[in-house]
Amino acid sequence: MLISPPFGGGRAPVLAKNTVTSSQPLATQAGIEALQNGGNAVDAALATAITLTVVEPTMNGIGGDSFAILWDGKKLHGLNASGRAPAAWTPAHFAGKSAMDLIGWNTVTVPGVVAGWVELSKKFGKLPFAQLFKRAINYAENGFPVSPVIARQWREAIPILKDQPGFKESFLIDGKSPQVGQIWKFPAQAKTLKEIAATQGESFYKGPLAQSMVDFAKTSGGCFTMQDFADNKPEWVEPLGFDYGDYTLHEIPPNGSGIAAQIALGILQAANVNQYPANSAKHIHLQVEAMRMAFADAYECVSDARSMTMPVSSLLNREYLASRAALINHHKAGSYGPGDPHSGGTVYLCAADQSGMMISYIQSNFKGFGSGVVAPGGIALHNRGMSFSLKDGHPNQVAPGKRPFHTIIPAFLTKDGRPTMAFGVMGGNMQPQGHIQFAIRFIDEHLNPQACSDAPRWRIDDLGKLTVEAEMPADIVEGLKNMGHEVMVMPADSLDFGSAQAIAKISDDADSAYIAGSDHRRDGLAAGF
Repeated sequence: MLISPPFGGGRAPVLAKNTVTSSQPLATQAGIEALQNGGNAVDAALATAITLTVVEPTMNGIGGDSFAILWDGKKLHGLNASGRAPAAWTPAHFAGKSAMDLIGWNTVTVPGVVAGWVELSKKFGKLPFAQLFKRAINYAENGFPVSPVIARQWREAIPILKDQPGFKESFLIDGKSPQVGQIWKFPAQAKTLKEIAATQGESFYKGPLAQSMVDFAKTSGGCFTMQDFADNKPEWVEPLGFDYGDYTLHEIPPNGSGIAAQIALGILQAANVNQYPANSAKHIHLQVEAMRMAFADAYECVSDARSMTMPVSSLLNREYLASRAALINHHKAGSYGPGDPHSGGTVYLCAADQSGMMISYIQSNFKGFGSGVVAPGGIALHNRGMSFSLKDGHPNQVAPGKRPFHTIIPAFLTKDGRPTMAFGVMGGNMQPQGHIQFAIRFIDEHLNPQACSDAPRWRIDDLGKLTVEAEMPADIVEGLKNMGHEVMVMPADSLDFGSAQAIAKISDDADSAYIAGSDHRRDGLAAGF
């Protein structure tokens, strides 16, 4: 692993026996405090995540979803804490619509994040659950200065969300968002967090908090019932592993979209991507083409695991992936639909401790603040339901009690059955794209986590256009254009390429320390001791 940084960004990696990295310094400090108070990596991750709902409300909240992959010292575990559609969400409920709404009540599924906190703490945590809320409650009650990126995202959300139920009353001051450095307080959210902490999350799904959300829905356009909340449970799942070189990339299985990253890596391996130099137009061209194919398959096939008609094993079949790789013209951009395998808003964080425990964790309200709907007590509700399909017969067609296709995905690398790196790249469909770029930088180019994060990234945006960061070398951009790609170079301050956090073992030794990196594109911080 190369320790010296080959890219800009101005940050050195953090080397420590215990470490936390997240997208917001105050949240990272909350995680470090949990470790110093005798907690483990899971306690640190939860303290960080809970604090993020207060100090980075533009990207996540109490009303979101979460996923985790963790190494407990002996094996990997996966947690799917994404919520399900309310019972009222039959296809008939959306009659007359050609697509799901983007914001508002008709995008809100039952929030799963609180149940995820409880489950992780109960199974793996060492500290009392309520202790993990200390920093978050303090910042909500006494305030914190809003950082530059968050202030920008807050301001940009107002024209879109200001008319949604509860939004302006909760997140605006005299009709405006807080400015950079302004102290933001949210006592109502502090009260909610205290209730969650005191009841071990019970109030959120079966008690007063659930009743408050149900009552608010009834008076402002939603259709939740108490049974919808009571029925929602997180699920422990076996992480989905896929070998690339000497490493195995682990993702949460569907309804998560992490399989798209694995499909793309399989195609790249079959196409022998490393025949071309790293940081060359040809190398990136193959990555882009493989990702387009992977997205085509994921959007066609991935859904709630209970409704998938295509087995995961078929999508990751090596012969199938080789047949897809054979379709790529190494010298020219192409366009791809889904294949036929039968023939062959978000915050990410990670933590690690000296016992060897490592956790890759992600939670999100999806598009910024999410649906824009804010229930009493500062519960900003996500808009994950917008990812359902209304196409009759589609595996991801909306249905009662169903989980939608999900973009937020934690990632984990192992080598020879041992933990190597917990990592993630937040940002909608950037996430599987970020995963393959991060994995290639780490595995093939031997870069450390900070350098992997600093490297200029490309992205196929939500409209299918290829965009690249301003730091992408001009010869690569020109080479991609010469191969037929329509490339848009984004402004230097673009936030479209996500924010990465990562922690890796420095060596394979059992008592090895860690090396951590945080993204210079946001306000992130990696810290340790």
